[in-house]
Amino acid sequence: MSSLPFLVVGLGNPGREYRENRHNIGFMVIDRLCVRLNIALNRLQARALVGSALYEGCKMILAKPQTYMNLSGQAVQGLVRFYKLPLSNLLVVHDDLDLPLGVIRMRPGGGSAGQKGVASIIERLGTQDFPRLRLGIGRPPGRMDPADYVLQDFPPADLSLLSETLERAANAVLVWVVQGLEAAMNQFNGSVDSGGV
Repeated sequence: MSSLPFLVVGLGNPGREYRENRHNIGFMVIDRLCVRLNIALNRLQARALVGSALYEGCKMILAKPQTYMNLSGQAVQGLVRFYKLPLSNLLVVHDDLDLPLGVIRMRPGGGSAGQKGVASIIERLGTQDFPRLRLGIGRPPGRMDPADYVLQDFPPADLSLLSETLERAANAVLVWVVQGLEAAMNQFNGSVDSGGV
């Protein structure tokens, strides 16, 4: 059991106009965890809104960078340094165009796959080797620019599946904290309808 906290960073853009965007699904997972753990992100630290929780004896720090997506690495680097965390105690939660909505995938590392927030974190940390939880948002239709697509709100038809996905992602984060990355990957990688806790 680690005495160091676990840092869970959801990626998104700050501001009311972005709140329901596909790009903000990382923020939505943090919001879901805040409800589950009955905490608020009530302080600004390292350019992120931050809150703390205790879950099954493990200290968790939940964070939403306030830098805008493409500068997320500034906040993540600042928080990792402040808490003196090994990167195994960091989990970055973000949207992924290459997965359909309803599919989540936890990974120990890897490239950014064009996700600018993840690219910023890789650049700031100087490594790709940090756990992340990817949440599918699907590909844009036709010839739509992906940059426009990710800044659209989820349509009403997707909201039920979105809610199930957020619940599954929150469960995956909590299993990661208590049981580790391998256990979370085994239980949750895949789609909402494929089972999992």
